[in-house]
Amino acid sequence: MKTHPKHLIFPVAALALLSGALLAGCGQEQPKTIVAKPAGTQVLRAASLTGAVSNNSGPIKSGEVKLRSEAGKLIASTELNNSPRFELPVPANTPLPLILSYGAGADELVSVIIHPDSSKYDINPTTTAIAKQAKAMGGYSHGNMVRAAEETAHVPDANKTTSGFRGDPTTQYGGWH
Repeated sequence: MKTHPKHLIFPVAALALLSGALLAGCGQEQPKTIVAKPAGTQVLRAASLTGAVSNNSGPIKSGEVKLRSEAGKLIASTELNNSPRFELPVPANTPLPLILSYGAGADELVSVIIHPDSSKYDINPTTTAIAKQAKAMGGYSHGNMVRAAEETAHVPDANKTTSGFRGDPTTQYGGWH
């Protein structure tokens, strides 16, 4: 039988004790600290917004489309001229989210702008329902808008995942993006 030198026994024993102490805590849940990066303010990069206004009866061809900040400040407006289509110039670096609206009060239709690179937004009852649902969920974040769209509009199950939707995910759900 071979014997080990005495000067190696202490380091091996210390290593065994340290390993045992580290492994003893492995099964316990350790509190986790999540450090969130502060969200930078996004701004709209498009020079103009386009889209169409409609209600449950069909296209709306007269009236005013308004662009407001989330706080309600009027940024721009345009008139529909015998066409449901609108084009609205937007000042550079306008902070998001923005609300496009048509009408007022209980009949107001809205569409929320949360993505800086998109420029086409329809305004209709579906976009209005999605905006209201997202606001009720805590605000106009991308996550709230997606959840609101899934819960408000009819979405085939194949479209609820990135792999199932075969198009630009920012243009589905009637222009809520």
